[in-house]
Order: sequence, then structure tokens, then C-alpha cells
Amino acid sequence: MGCCGSTQKTRDWKPLEQRKCTDIPWLLLFILFNIGMLCICGFAIATGAASRLISGYDSYGNTCGQKNAKIPEIELSGLDHTSRKYVFFLDPCKIDVLKRKIKSVALCVSKCPETKLESYEDLTKFSTVNGSDLCTYDLQPDTYSSHPNRATKCPTLPVHRSASLPVFHRCMPADISCFTEFAEAFITFVSDNSVVHRVIAGVMTSKEIIMGLCLLALVLSLILMVVIRYISVLLVWILTAVVVVGSIGGAGILWWLYVDQGKAVNATLPAHELEVAKDNQQALLIYAIAATVFTVILLLLMFFMRKRVALTIALFHVAGKVFTHLPLLALQPFWTFLTLMLFWVYWITVLLFLGTAGSPVKNNQTGLVEFHMDGPLQYMVWYHAVGLIWISEFILACQQMTVAGAVVTYYFTRDKSQLPFTPIVSSVLRLMRYHLGTVAKGAFIITLVEIPRLILTYIHSQLKGKENACARCMLKACICCLWCLEKCLTYLNLNAYTATAINSTSFCTSARDAFLILVENALRVAAINSVGDFVLFLGKVLIVSCTAFAGVLSLNYQREYTVWVLPLIIVCVFAFLVAHCFLSIYESVVDVLFLCFAIDTKYNDGSPGSEYYMDKTLMEFVENARKANEKYSKAEGDSREMKSMVSLILFYFQLISF
Repeated sequence: MGCCGSTQKTRDWKPLEQRKCTDIPWLLLFILFNIGMLCICGFAIATGAASRLISGYDSYGNTCGQKNAKIPEIELSGLDHTSRKYVFFLDPCKIDVLKRKIKSVALCVSKCPETKLESYEDLTKFSTVNGSDLCTYDLQPDTYSSHPNRATKCPTLPVHRSASLPVFHRCMPADISCFTEFAEAFITFVSDNSVVHRVIAGVMTSKEIIMGLCLLALVLSLILMVVIRYISVLLVWILTAVVVVGSIGGAGILWWLYVDQGKAVNATLPAHELEVAKDNQQALLIYAIAATVFTVILLLLMFFMRKRVALTIALFHVAGKVFTHLPLLALQPFWTFLTLMLFWVYWITVLLFLGTAGSPVKNNQTGLVEFHMDGPLQYMVWYHAVGLIWISEFILACQQMTVAGAVVTYYFTRDKSQLPFTPIVSSVLRLMRYHLGTVAKGAFIITLVEIPRLILTYIHSQLKGKENACARCMLKACICCLWCLEKCLTYLNLNAYTATAINSTSFCTSARDAFLILVENALRVAAINSVGDFVLFLGKVLIVSCTAFAGVLSLNYQREYTVWVLPLIIVCVFAFLVAHCFLSIYESVVDVLFLCFAIDTKYNDGSPGSEYYMDKTLMEFVENARKANEKYSKAEGDSREMKSMVSLILFYFQLISF
């Protein structure tokens, strides 16, 4: 199970051969962990938490819709609520935003008020007609108007019309204005409720256009994945021009500002203004020197990496061909998103069950019942939280392994007409049969980094405004370092999965082999990750811009939509998320292709018996690079011959002079 189990120093890469199961102990560990998750779910249901969650319970520990046992020291517990199936809150608008719960006395009632009740007489009449008491159980309906504690034992007037939530039997006010305080806690920029109503009305009225624009973003993402290979050259030239002009222009502006500030220093100024001008000039000089050094280094890097940028363009071109031959790759975000949604719904449901599975405890301040989790239950919640991270990362890793397996099959198949009918399905089957343990191990490594990062993030949010500047800086630095480490491990994991898909080796062996290949091609990796990521970012910007432009035209055509802000924000956010999902798959394909290309060029040279597997586009890149190297070697050889001739001539003249 460790990372040092392999003693093999060199490896012969044999694509799609010698398939075997990998990391079986980690698969068994992952299965045992999931059995524990299922046991937690069964415990939460068996302890009655499910009934309390669905049916609801009042503030005295009674579950609505059933007979209840007496709770010691709680007067109004142990009641028969068979006919009272709905939870009613005396003040549903009293919401604790921080703890995300309603701070109100809850009662079990037989019917939710269907009309607005404005007086205590209306409460008495409603109870008499419908048999549903809306005040606490120790009050009789005929005493609602005269009882001295009616303000705390009866609902806050007026009682708005309410309806029961589907499945969960809670009486919630139908008038959304009841939640003004709750809404203002989240929408702090709104000072007039009419703005909220206009925005919501705009969204509801333009829902067809929003759905159409979201579909447009989806179509544009699919189209871009196919045509990006044709416009990658243009995007790279745009990137180069922006970087060169921006860096030179920025440095030039700083030097101009330095000279202009020098004129101000030489002018006649008061003493305090002159001192400020000198400080500004000194700062501008430092900024200008730093910008100039940065510009020179950047231009030198671009000059030395110009040939490797050509490799990025070639990989983008081949990636477009991959999606042409493997169109099911475009559906991977759908299946991954659907699987994650199903798991998250299950996880949240079990968490809610656990939240109501505690023991009833009397609150000494209010005298009401609260369910608190004991020690073992708290450990279950932590176990459940780790399961959320590990299993989510496992699902994402399965997508990465599936993509890697399909692309490896495409790359190392010389005759593309001999590809399997569905390489994606074949990759999924290989994953399920051989490599689930490898995926579980890779996901666990990410989990080990993500858990402390999330804990530190939570601590930082809880201590906001309380800790000193040094502690805040250290917390942010730790969070940032863990985030960077997580991203690096995610990138290395993808390459490890690619090596596993090729050689069918364990995770650590694959990660080591892939890391060595990447180190040997460090400059190429830097070029692909910098230029490639920026090209994909431009693609995301293009999709969001086109979708937003179409949205402006559509909303402008329909003049009755008075508020465009929220519909456009919804559309742009959805467009960016869709573009990010699809272009992330594209980025993964490019990374897998690069590792395959690096392996291909390392272990093959194009000679008979050692032919390349690569595409014709990559072959042209290799041939051009080889010709350039031969030309450089020839020029270097001529230079050596010239130096030798000069040395001989000088030696000859020395002999003559002697």
C-alpha cells in the first residue's frame, strides 16, 4: 500500500499490453470505507431520525403524526400527535442566518392556516372550525384572547396564509415578504423591496430566454471543442501580441511616469510636497526597473520557448481530432455531474438524518427540547464528511482515468480505422475491472490535502475579525500553499492515471514514471500549461461573451423585461460553468496527449521496427525540430572546422617566426 514497493529502475513502455489489476489493497480499503458509510445511513434511519426529519417535531420533543414517549423533565412531551401531522412555527420569520434555522417555538397542528389570521379571535375561530390549535398545548382556544402570556404562547400576528411543504410536513408562509429580513441578510445591496420584486419578476418572465441562452452556451462549447484546433494558431498569436505589447508598454509607461515625476521634483514646490514627489519618483524608479527586468526575462523565455509553443499548437490540433473520433468524450461532464449530484443528494439526506438522531436535551434558557449529538454521533459526522471528499474525488478521478484510457487507446492505435467501436465504454470497462484501486488511492491522496485546507478555511472564517494580522497572514499562507499542493497533485494524478492506462502499473509506480517523463520535458510542460491554459481561457471568454451578447439582443427585443441584471448574470455564470466543464475535458485530453507524445519520442525514433505512434501533425513537428537540430549541428560543426583552421594557421605563423 506504500509508495516504495517497486524496485524496478527502468521500464519498457508497452501500451495496451500486460493488463492486470492494480492497487487491490486500496480497493478493499475503499470498499470497507463505503460499507461504513452505509452503516451510518442505516443507523440514522434505524434510530428514528428519518421519521423526525420527514414528519417534523415540535419544541417539546414530540414527533408529529405519531404517538410519543414521555421525555423526563419536559412537561408537554409524550403527547399523541396522530392527528397532528404538520409542524407550525409561531414566528416563522424569526430566522437565525448564522445557524441557518428558524428560532421559533414549533407545534404540531392538524391543519395549516389557509387564510390570513389578523386577531386572536381569528385564531379561536380557526381552532373551533378546523380543530387545529395554533397556540401552545397548555392553552385552550377560548382563552387565546385573554391569556396574559398569549404574546409568547400564540403565533405572532398577523398569521400569514401558509401551505405544507412537499414530503416535509412544515407549514411555511406563502407570502414571500415574510422573509424580508432573511433576504436582506443575503442581498445587502438592496434597500428597496420593489427592486427585489422587479428582479424576480424579470427572471420569471424571461425564463424561456434564460433556458434558450443556456442551451446556446452548451452548443457553443461543443462547437468550440471541435474547431479550436483550427483557431489555436490565431489565439496563440493573440496571446503573444498581448504579452509583448503589454509588458513593453507597461515598462515604458513606468519609465515615462518616472521622467514626468522628475520634472515635478525639479519644479518649485513646498517642502512637504517636494518630499512626497521625491518618494514617488523613487518608488516609480523601483517599479520601472522591476518591470524592465521582468519584461526582459519574459521576452527571453518566449524566445527560447517559441519552438515549444509550436508543440502546443500541434497538440491542440490533434486534440480536436480526438473529439472527432471519440465524440462520447464530450458527454463525460454530463455523466460526472449527474453522478456527483446523486451522491451529494444522498450525502445531504444522511447528514440531515444524523442531525436529528441525537438525544433530546432541555435548553435551560428556553425550557424547550433540542436534539444534541453525543460523542459517537459526532465521530459519525466527521466520518461522513471525509466520505464526502473522498468519494467526490473518486468520482472525478474515474472521469480522468476514463478520459486517459480512451485517449491512450486512440494515440497508440496506428490504424485509426481499427479503433474499438466505443473506446469510451472500453475504457470504463477496463477501469472497473482493473484500476479502481488506483483511482481510490489517487483520490485519497487529494483528500489528505483537501481536509486540512478546508479545516483551516473554516477556522479562518470563524475567527474573522478576532485574530491578529500575523495569524491571519499565516492562515492565508497555509491555505494558499495547500491549495497549490492540491493543484500540483491533481495534475500529477492525471499523468499517473495515463501511465496506468498505458502500462497497467500501480499508482505510485505510474506517478514516478510519469514524473520522470515530465521532468525531462519541463520546458515543454511549462509552455503547454501556460500557453494552453491561456488559449482555453480565451475560449471560455469567447463563449461567455457570445452568450451575453445574444442575451442582450434577446432581452432588448422583449421590451417588457425591465430588469436585465439578474437574468444576464445567471446566463453568464451558467455559460462559464458549461465552458469550464467542457474545456477542462479538452485540457485533460491535451495533457494525456502530451505524455503519450513524450513517451513516444523517448522510446521510438521512427526507424523500422521502432516507428512512431503519433499523428501526422505531431510527426511534422518532430521532423521540423529534427531538421532544425541538424542545421544547428551542421553550423556548429562548420564553426569548429573554422576554429581549427585558424588555430593551424596561427600555429604555422608561430613556427615561421620561430
